[in-house]
Amino acid sequence: MTGRLAGKVALITGAARGIGRAQAVRFAQEGADIIALDVCGPVQTVVVPASTPEDLDETVRLVLAAGQKIVADIVDVRDADALQEVTDRGVAAFGGFDIVCATAGITSRGMATELSAAAWQTMLDGVVGLMRSLANELAPQGVRVNSVHPNVDTPLIQNAAVAGAFRPDLDREPTREEFAQAARTMNMLAIPWVEPVDVTNACLFLASDEARYITAVTLPVDAGSTQR
Repeated sequence: MTGRLAGKVALITGAARGIGRAQAVRFAQEGADIIALDVCGPVQTVVVPASTPEDLDETVRLVLAAGQKIVADIVDVRDADALQEVTDRGVAAFGGFDIVCATAGITSRGMATELSAAAWQTMLDGVVGLMRSLANELAPQGVRVNSVHPNVDTPLIQNAAVAGAFRPDLDREPTREEFAQAARTMNMLAIPWVEPVDVTNACLFLASDEARYITAVTLPVDAGSTQR
């Protein structure tokens, strides 16, 4: 077996589509077996269209086509018991796991004073401070923890709520190109969004032994938008 992740097992949340699917497929291409999780349904307070069981089925198909094994299931990462059960099942199938990509994400929108307590809690379940705390706490066990910060072309931004926020001058939902025109103004590089594979390649580097001494870093993959 060859590849940068040969013989490793990666647990990926949000694996039904977008960055999560891209990670599952790219990591499989590099030799990893995959434990793939996704809620595959609506989440209260979230404005973007939900992923579906069919989306997760497609991730499974693509990983198998890449020549690797996969354990996949529908689970809400906020449900600790369900998350543990599926993780245990994956560990039993593969003998453990080496990589975790906590990729499950949501998009909610509203004025700070208008967001409900539930919306705030749902958005804030996982932050940079937690990453740094875990990196420090787990370092003696040789566990590295990093975060990747994308500005990426997935359903989390390609929806009416987000696009409309970028084009408040329009009295209708913007077209993709109208959204892109506004999005380009955010970035140093002359593109509106990066692609899921670009984020995945950054994650692949961090997950590989090439990054064996990199921990507690925040890595933007955003065409320079946060540094503009």
